Formats: sequence, C-alpha cells, structure tokens
Amino acid sequence: MKDFLEVDDLSPDELASVLARATDRNPPRVLAGRGVALIFEKPSNRTRNATEMAVVQLGGHPISINGAEIGIGSRETVEDVARTLAGYHAVIGARVFEHATLERMAAATDVPIVNLLSDTAHPLQALADLLTLREHFGHLEGLTLAWVGDGNNVCASLVRGAALVGASVRIATPPGYELPEGALDGLARDLDLRVSHDPAEAVAGVDAVITDVWASMGQEDEATARREAFSGFTVDQHLMDGAGAGAVFLHCLPAHRGEEVTAEVLEGPASLVWAEATNRMHVARALLWQLVAGWAI
Repeated sequence: MKDFLEVDDLSPDELASVLARATDRNPPRVLAGRGVALIFEKPSNRTRNATEMAVVQLGGHPISINGAEIGIGSRETVEDVARTLAGYHAVIGARVFEHATLERMAAATDVPIVNLLSDTAHPLQALADLLTLREHFGHLEGLTLAWVGDGNNVCASLVRGAALVGASVRIATPPGYELPEGALDGLARDLDLRVSHDPAEAVAGVDAVITDVWASMGQEDEATARREAFSGFTVDQHLMDGAGAGAVFLHCLPAHRGEEVTAEVLEGPASLVWAEATNRMHVARALLWQLVAGWAI
C-alpha cells in the first residue's frame, strides 16, 4: 500500500498494525531530516494539529499549505503541484474538495499521498474512531455501531473501517440523505449492515452511537433545509437510553449543540469525543510511520 485515499486501502492486517502502532507513544524518528507537505483546501482544526504534531513526533518537518497559496487546478495543475512537492517531501497529505484531486496526485508521483479529507472519504477519522472504540471496549470485532444523521464522507469511511475489523453497522438517515449510490462499492469484507430512516431502530442495543454535523463545509446554503429534514435525528439522552448498556457516543467535531447532538450527550459520561479527537494524532503518526518505514511490527 503506497497511498492512503480510503481506509480500506489498508488490508485487515495493515489496519491492525496501524492501531497497534498508534498506542506507541515513543515512536522511532523515521522522518528525521525529512518533510511532509500538508495541503488544506478546506479549513482545519483537528486535522492540521493532529498531522503536524504526528510529523514532529516522528522527527520530521511539517509544512502546512493553504490551498490558495498554490492554486491547485488554477495556478498550477494538480499533477504539477504533486510532482513539485514530491521533490521536497517524503509524504504529501491533502484536505481537498474533490476526491479526484487526490487520485490525480497519486497517479502523478511515487511519493505517498494521504487523504486528510475529501468529499467522499475521511479515512483518518475512521482510524481515530476505531482506535477510540478499541481502547474503550478492548476489541472491535463483534461490536455494533449506529450512525445517525447524514450519509456523508465520514459515514462512508466508518462503514468501510467497520467491515475491515468485523463490526456491524446500523445507519439511520432522513429520506434523501442516504449514502450516495456506489459509496460502498468494493468493500474489503462482507459487512452486517442495516439501513433505515428510524434513529431509534438504528441505535437499539448498539455499542456506539456516532453522528456528524447536518451541514458540512460547502453545504452552508443548505443549512436551513437540512435542519428541517433532520428534525428527529438529534442524538439526545432519550435516544442514547435506547442503545445498549454501556453504549458510548462519538462525533468527529466540530459539534453544533442542540442540532445533531445535545450538550447533555456531548458532555456526558458516554461521550468519548475528546479522546477521539486526540486519537486523530496518534493514528496519523502510526500511519505515517508505516508508510515510511514499512508494515512489519
């Protein structure tokens, strides 16, 4: 595996290796004297801090680049940007509007390309979710996860990650907001997946309830319509009470209290969101370590 554009670019064994290495707080300095380019077409809080610190912890030098600085596809072609940065850096990470941008970068250079977020996938978030669940439950296989809300990029990567580790998934979205057709094509493994439009049905007896904002970046003009469509999809304490005993709550953040989740749940004892946010750094470090140094552990 050279590039990491979606979570199931990893094999099950490679994913297990990433999660194992993510727990190592004293990694080797495999990026000593080397740079990692981090392109951000979209603003970032957790992803930028997580990946910059991951590079530093591996002894490397992160350079974060605003998309407007290089003008991907306008000032320079995607391929020219990738080839240029590949001459300076050991890895290129990119948070982009269109997944096709990552695919073009990957085709243009032999330097590993890492998806920091695209319109179809958020694989580092899926890794952080899986690490958080494994730390809490001690295992991943056999867990049942419920996604409540928009069938978006975060949902798609989570489902693909669940398939790799043998977890089951229940998805509840409003009508018209399901995962796009083809979003789960080519799953690495068979998956126990149930899809409905009923949040209570989706969360019944599950181990974890997971959500995201109703209107993501670039969808601000849809916010009002989405609030109406997502009425009844707020993760509140009543919904959490319908989940399994000891169920936890995850959210990739930022959170809109009172919309997709109540403050009571977000700040409550079942919430693992702050550990989940920190784990983005740990999985980024582990992934970069393995991309640079190899997969044996």
